[in-house]
Amino acid sequence: MSRLRVEVCTDDLGFADLAPHWHRLHRSCRTATPFQSHAWLHSWWLSYGVPGRLRVHLAYLDDELVGAAPLMRVLRPLPALVPLGGTISDFTDVLLDDACAEEAADALTGALMASARGALIDLGEVRPGGGAERLHANWPSARRRLSDSRCLELPAEGMDGLLSRLPSNRAQRARAKLRKIDALGIEQRDVPPEEVPTALRRLLELHGLQWQGRGVTREHLRPRFEEHLARAVGEMTRQGDAVVTEFRLDGEVVAADLTLLSPALAGGYLYGAHPGLRGRKVDVATMLLRSCAERIDGSGRAALSMLRGNEPYKQHWRPEVRVNQRFLLARRRTLPLLWACTLHAGLRRRAGAVLRALRGWRDGRRRPATEASGPA
Repeated sequence: MSRLRVEVCTDDLGFADLAPHWHRLHRSCRTATPFQSHAWLHSWWLSYGVPGRLRVHLAYLDDELVGAAPLMRVLRPLPALVPLGGTISDFTDVLLDDACAEEAADALTGALMASARGALIDLGEVRPGGGAERLHANWPSARRRLSDSRCLELPAEGMDGLLSRLPSNRAQRARAKLRKIDALGIEQRDVPPEEVPTALRRLLELHGLQWQGRGVTREHLRPRFEEHLARAVGEMTRQGDAVVTEFRLDGEVVAADLTLLSPALAGGYLYGAHPGLRGRKVDVATMLLRSCAERIDGSGRAALSMLRGNEPYKQHWRPEVRVNQRFLLARRRTLPLLWACTLHAGLRRRAGAVLRALRGWRDGRRRPATEASGPA
């Protein structure tokens, strides 16, 4: 028989009180990402959660928290239990103490089997190697593994190591960009925790300016997003799980970056840069990458994650593609929900492939005309 007991937390205050136990568990789980920290998840729940829907499954060994599945109940489009964190979190997962990971996974699997009587268990955006893989492997009933978002990763090296990955001509151009940044006298500093809310407000203002007229993500401009970041990142900075970096030129903040940290990885989550930097030929992406690479070099972390998205500037650095996973877990009575969810995911993939093909065809049609209109 298992030595573990399992509880389900449905109370906002009870979730808040878990902070110190959760922090210890987060540090004891080698697969944890910053998006599974208590500060991030609890703050997200306060800004985005629906009262009465919290379902945080907890596994205890005596009085020590050794496993956690931070979930909530949703009713649309299908009744399901889904991870906390929503679309603004690049990774979701369960937390398992490395010292008893298999036993904790077994305990959580049993608890989720009980919860799956009337809802599909839908665990999306799980980083490869995440703890949810154990739940999927242990699940005794119907299950599916699907592909989710593509993420890009670099090795946890300093800037010299990253430059060595590039062809010599591209590496020379990158070094020239860095020399230009240094020649301009751009200075960087890490923002102390007490200044984080003000710094994040500046970051979001710069982010809005940077994307003005170019389709900014609307959620990044909403008050609830700023409130979540200020609350979560302030605490994460104190715990060493986040850092806000400001870049100054002539005494003015011209760029700001938020990097999230966990024992396994560091990831640049959000940045803002004044449009005037483009006029001065500053390659902001290279500047931010150097800052993050210097921070992670020698830290013991395994990866510098570029998180979700396949933007062209990321491809310049020859990253590795890592595809997040989605695990669907059901019982016999919820099997129709699993079928419906799998069908919907397949239709979305096909629609996405058609849209990408159409964009490629359209770009191919436009490119010769664009090239002909350029200078000889």
